[in-house]
Amino acid sequence: MEHLVEHMRISYHSVHEPMCGICRKHCRSFESLREHLIGPLPKAECERIFKDKGCDLCLAILSSSNALRVHRETCQLSRTGALYRMANLGIQDDLRIDNNRAKVVALACKMVGGGSDGSLDLCARVCLTDEYENMIFHTYVKPPLSVTNYRYDMTGIRPEFLRDAMPLRQVQRKIQDFLCNGETVWKIRSRGGTARILVGHGLDHDLKCLEMEYPTVMIRQVSV
Repeated sequence: MEHLVEHMRISYHSVHEPMCGICRKHCRSFESLREHLIGPLPKAECERIFKDKGCDLCLAILSSSNALRVHRETCQLSRTGALYRMANLGIQDDLRIDNNRAKVVALACKMVGGGSDGSLDLCARVCLTDEYENMIFHTYVKPPLSVTNYRYDMTGIRPEFLRDAMPLRQVQRKIQDFLCNGETVWKIRSRGGTARILVGHGLDHDLKCLEMEYPTVMIRQVSV
């Protein structure tokens, strides 16, 4: 156990890293996990089990072959899944207060790396959806600092995507105006106003990277 604790301490594994559902090995990216499971030099035991019970889209390991067949019909990376639809949506950056009646809005951001070692999170893509999974706002973001690591394995973002992207300040202003919905941010109250509820995972971090403030009473953190 002590050896495992020491390994975890020095390897900098994150709970957000993909992990093999069979041997529990941490992988740095989904591409690394895919190579671990299906080649070109996969781990033999993991490959054997994956061929029988593994989803070749999301790389999940199911309890049985029957469970796998059911899963494939609803897999989020299938052509009918939400993640597939999100990945294939185009830029939709015409965000106005009056173009949506949503009361609840979900925010998600993709971060690239800045700084000398690429460890500084810089928002490079942002998406807003309503409670019915309708796209409200989606754009690439041009960070105010130079990008030193695009983290392509995790973000899918290339340099050319940000070349003519919307500046951070403009993105910030659009989102802030939409969320406040005509109210002054410091006057927003939890009831009786027009401001929208903001939902998301790790919103404190996302809002910090967007250099935005929003009242805590209007934020709903969710876990994954």
